[in-house]
Amino acid sequence: MKMLKTGKRINSHRKFSEEFKRKLVDDFEKGVMSVPQMQKLYGVCNALIYRWIYKYSTYNEKNIRIVEMKDSQTHRLKELEEKVKELERTVGQKQIMIDYLEKMIDLAKETYSIDIKKNSNTPLSGGSKPTGKR
Repeated sequence: MKMLKTGKRINSHRKFSEEFKRKLVDDFEKGVMSVPQMQKLYGVCNALIYRWIYKYSTYNEKNIRIVEMKDSQTHRLKELEEKVKELERTVGQKQIMIDYLEKMIDLAKETYSIDIKKNSNTPLSGGSKPTGKR
């Protein structure tokens, strides 16, 4: 971009090749990029990108308006937030269960003088015996 001595910018007119335009339209149709993403990446006005979509799109017919679904990203974000809340609830329930079982172990220790956590007199389970060489 060119600048005047006053610091104001002079917009220079850019020309884009037909190949570049078709690539952007193809990326849009395949769902690789959205129009706002292309606008930020290439510095092209979104109205210009939509004009190219109307002109070069293989799906476009005359007098058909293309509407980009911005809500799909919002919907996906809400789904993920709900999934996080559900997982946090599950973790909370598991933590409550752990706290409950630890309290039961402490009560057993106090009431029956049995240290369940560190009771070394219990026999090893079948799968945890050391194996001898044959």
